[in-house]
Amino acid sequence: MKGKAIVLTNGYLDTHKAKTAHGLIRGTERYEIIGIIDHKNAGKDAGEVLDGKKRNIPIYASIESCNAESTQKAEFLIIGIATKGGVLPEDMVPFIKSAIKAGMSVVSGLHEFLSENTTITELAEVYNVELIDVRKPKHNKELHFWSGKIAEVACPKIPVIGTDCNMGKRTTSRFINEAAMAVGLNAHMIYTGQTGWLQGGKYGFIFDSTLNDFISGEIEHAILECYKNEKPDVMFIEGQSSLQNPSGPCGSEFLISADADGVILQHAPARKYFHGSEGYKRTMPTLEQEIALIEMYGVKTIAVTINYQDMTLEEARAYQQEKEAALGIPVILPLEDGVGRLAETIGSLVTNFKHPYK
Repeated sequence: MKGKAIVLTNGYLDTHKAKTAHGLIRGTERYEIIGIIDHKNAGKDAGEVLDGKKRNIPIYASIESCNAESTQKAEFLIIGIATKGGVLPEDMVPFIKSAIKAGMSVVSGLHEFLSENTTITELAEVYNVELIDVRKPKHNKELHFWSGKIAEVACPKIPVIGTDCNMGKRTTSRFINEAAMAVGLNAHMIYTGQTGWLQGGKYGFIFDSTLNDFISGEIEHAILECYKNEKPDVMFIEGQSSLQNPSGPCGSEFLISADADGVILQHAPARKYFHGSEGYKRTMPTLEQEIALIEMYGVKTIAVTINYQDMTLEEARAYQQEKEAALGIPVILPLEDGVGRLAETIGSLVTNFKHPYK
């Protein structure tokens, strides 16, 4: 699929809630993004709003202004935000209706399904457009139990996990996969969230719409399918939430069920409390504590990537240098410097990889 799409953020583009839009602005092989709908930033370039890099993706105030001003016609409207609980904001419904009346199919990664909203489904039927709920759970018969066949995979599998949620693990995974490909490695990324699918991920599943009994099996199945079809040199697995976040503790599946051969750990040094659990007042682990916990699972952390939210660049550089010297592994600022420096680390891991079961 490479349909032309616009992304609805409706005032949230410059906030963490628009992380789905942020991923699509940075790149997608599934859609061609031709505009963003966000009245707060109308008239600007979406890339410049996101990270100061012009990407020639214009921002419009409304569906109507997009249709009037754009020289291209969108086939899809994508809901570009991720809300707490996956609830569809009521103020987005008029935009969805306008898009449907303009002949656009609507794609949503929220937990509140468009296909269960009678007003929206009736309108979609009248205008003969699709409602695509990316997070809709698969039927049990389509899911897989963990089998142990992961032992057949004879290449490194590297999860990119974090000390918390909402800190850019998917973006970093994509960057690292691209960097590995740039140095000639046959690298593939396993997506585990709705944005990964929206960006065109070929192998993966949507973690938080999968019944718990099947999560380990779905991870294994995605890896096995990728290995069978692509014969990769290395695979990177997009992490979700974190090992210790009380509102969504997960990640051990990526270490154990995916039989990880190393971890790249994303950390936000300035965060004191877990995202979404600030009132709970459970403090975040230190970087060293998280690395020690990962090692208890039998997996080494091979690199650290830094999200320097709420830090100055100078503070982030000082932290980077301090931790790289103390840990003896690469510590990277992905958005500032890219991840090209990790290509050598990954290449060495691939070259020296020994299948543990043979």
